[in-house]
Amino acid sequence: MEEKYVQVTAYSSPWSISQRIKMLIWEYIWMLLCSWTPKPANAWRLFWLKLFGCIIYGKPFVHQRARIQIPWNLILHDRACLGDRTNAYTLGVIEIFEGATIGQEVYLCTGTHDFSSPALNLITSKVTIERNVFIGARAFIMPGVTIAENAIVGACSVVTKNVEKNAVVGGNPAKFLKNRTID
Repeated sequence: MEEKYVQVTAYSSPWSISQRIKMLIWEYIWMLLCSWTPKPANAWRLFWLKLFGCIIYGKPFVHQRARIQIPWNLILHDRACLGDRTNAYTLGVIEIFEGATIGQEVYLCTGTHDFSSPALNLITSKVTIERNVFIGARAFIMPGVTIAENAIVGACSVVTKNVEKNAVVGGNPAKFLKNRTID
């Protein structure tokens, strides 16, 4: 589902003052209390994410150097993994299902702009990463994309459209390479 925000100009924020304050507090909380913690302190990081509205099922893993823009727009399922320096640009909702692994420096993007409007209004669309997906390092996932169960996205790929179940994709833009065989 796509959501378009009202902005008077390209320089005005689509967020209310209270939302901007909450985002600023979140940024400092993560920097001061989470970004330096060792990997085994995952429960501590999950505690802070949950406190700021992240929906958590089971025990996902969030690397200490992952960047989460707006935690209340993030849904993590059991054994989902946000890797080192992953950027979850959660202007809209990102949902990561069971056993999905998001590799190092992957960019999950939920926001773009209405380029036909002088105000360049923000447009957000949900990104969905289904069960047992693997996304390779430095891949870029565009707004509104669903990566279906058991799919693999190659490193440095740019995913602009949905990826089918069991598909292996790669490149810029990402193209179907083969079907994944699962033993």
